[in-house]
Amino acid sequence: MNFQQKIESEIKKAVSAIYIATLETVELQPTRKDFEGDITAVVFPMLRVVKGNPVQIGEAIGNYLVENVEEIEKFNVVQGFLNMVLSDSYYLNFFNSVEDFSSFGKVPQGKEALMVEYSSPNTNKPLHLGHVRNVLLGYSVAEIEKAAGKKVYKTQIINDRGIHICKSMLAWEKFGNGETPDTANLKGDKLVGNYYVRFDQEYKKEIETLKAEGKTEEEAKAQAALILEAQEMLRKWEAGDEETVALWKRMNTWVYKGFEETYKSIGVDFDFYYYESDTYLLGKDIIEEGIKNDVFFMKDDGSVWCDLTEDGLDEKLVLRSDGTAVYMTQDLGTAVQRVKDHPDVGGMIYTVGNEQDYHFKVLFLILKKLGYTWAENLFHLSYGMVDLPSGKMKSREGTVVDADDLIAQMTATARDISEELGKIDDFSDEEKDELYKIIGLGALKYYILKVDPKKRILFNPEESVDFQGNTGPFIQYTYARIQSILRKVADVRLSTSTALSTSSVETSFNDEIEMHPKEKELIKIIQQYPEIIQLAAANYSPALVANYTYDLVKEFNSFYQNVPILATDNETEKAFRVKLSGAVASIIKSAFALLGIEVPERM
Repeated sequence: MNFQQKIESEIKKAVSAIYIATLETVELQPTRKDFEGDITAVVFPMLRVVKGNPVQIGEAIGNYLVENVEEIEKFNVVQGFLNMVLSDSYYLNFFNSVEDFSSFGKVPQGKEALMVEYSSPNTNKPLHLGHVRNVLLGYSVAEIEKAAGKKVYKTQIINDRGIHICKSMLAWEKFGNGETPDTANLKGDKLVGNYYVRFDQEYKKEIETLKAEGKTEEEAKAQAALILEAQEMLRKWEAGDEETVALWKRMNTWVYKGFEETYKSIGVDFDFYYYESDTYLLGKDIIEEGIKNDVFFMKDDGSVWCDLTEDGLDEKLVLRSDGTAVYMTQDLGTAVQRVKDHPDVGGMIYTVGNEQDYHFKVLFLILKKLGYTWAENLFHLSYGMVDLPSGKMKSREGTVVDADDLIAQMTATARDISEELGKIDDFSDEEKDELYKIIGLGALKYYILKVDPKKRILFNPEESVDFQGNTGPFIQYTYARIQSILRKVADVRLSTSTALSTSSVETSFNDEIEMHPKEKELIKIIQQYPEIIQLAAANYSPALVANYTYDLVKEFNSFYQNVPILATDNETEKAFRVKLSGAVASIIKSAFALLGIEVPERM
């Protein structure tokens, strides 16, 4: 039984003893900052079983708790809110009970697995700003779910087939003159992306020529030689033409190598890959089974549909009249295949932009109708677009921001701001470069992840690298400040400890310590961390972890400014405050790891 459960139990006992009534539930919440107290019981819901004045009821229960619960020191009642003040010993006992704050809040892995899909790019262009939000969200949610006790498989499905891929291939074949990433000194994904753009440029020229000859816009688009050749290339690929497949494999290899460089630079990884070229024929057997079970029906033209009108949706096409699959067919087949490949998977999270909200609503509903029990545990991690202020980091067309360029820009911005502050003059050039990248990436990741995924983001690079306010660098700087404190005491022999460090100190502290209110507030926030992890996992929201970390850091800086850590003459107080600072640093590092953000030892 945790302490909150204990208070709930004691309040129920109080109501039973005082009012001879049975209270089924107790509503508890943290005490508002403008009132004295640590935890508050809301009296109003109790009026259903206890008749009377809520203030008087609160007073009676408060007196009972002070007499019967040693951790409750005193109380006050404001209207219908019973605010309880917990003793210093309660907080000290909690603090002493944590053996290692670096693993605090994390739950041992269970047996059931969760699959998290993110990134899922096309192989005809490099990763861009939209992918950055996608991979940061997906990776962070996967790490949070692991911390909450889930076994997690990180995966993506790579869109490596289709007419858009053939466009890049055809343009390279026509205009590439045998160019490779090595000869061009260019990442493979960028090289292939350039030919995708080249196709579009040449295609538009052909359209304009045909329109000048009297064709309509639609006729010109359909009859242009390039699009006809791309369509023929797709047919050859689907027929297994050796030359076409060899070119496809060669160019995709270039792209995959480029993607891996970008993923490594961003700091994300995957456990398993699925490829659309392998999965696009999946799902047809599921369609046949669904027809037998009346989940799907066939129209007169031979097309197959799922009628979702009773569920408030539309009829959904799942197989064309010519027997070819649509995206829904493939997604149904891929979901089932993933569970076949990993039988312990009990749910999946799809990290995909909000323009696909309807698609996933339909996908999940169809899987449920097909009788898959794990379909109850599917979640679409929907997110909004990322916009940039006008004139910032324009790409080749001024609209799409290349992920690699964005990372380089963030590193450069971190360099400019850090050099202005002038706090790292003693760093070597290598140390500076590493620090700039840690700060730049931390700024980017935190700025994106601190926002609720559903909200659209206006991303301002310079604002994100500010060393003040709710930013990654501000939190990183606080971590580095604590490391500086710990280094100062690392070789000092205190009477209560030797070799004080970030992770743990072989010391327990008793009631001899008179806790400063700032110390108590800091421990209260530390205590919330396990619950924050569970809430973030339940809501698939890294924003909860990000903003909790900012609150922790704000409280630490208030503690740092108001309470002498190393300047106190009391050795026990000094040891306690050093250990408390180390605990904060450990949780910052732990929480930022869940966000995929590194913390520097010095800044």
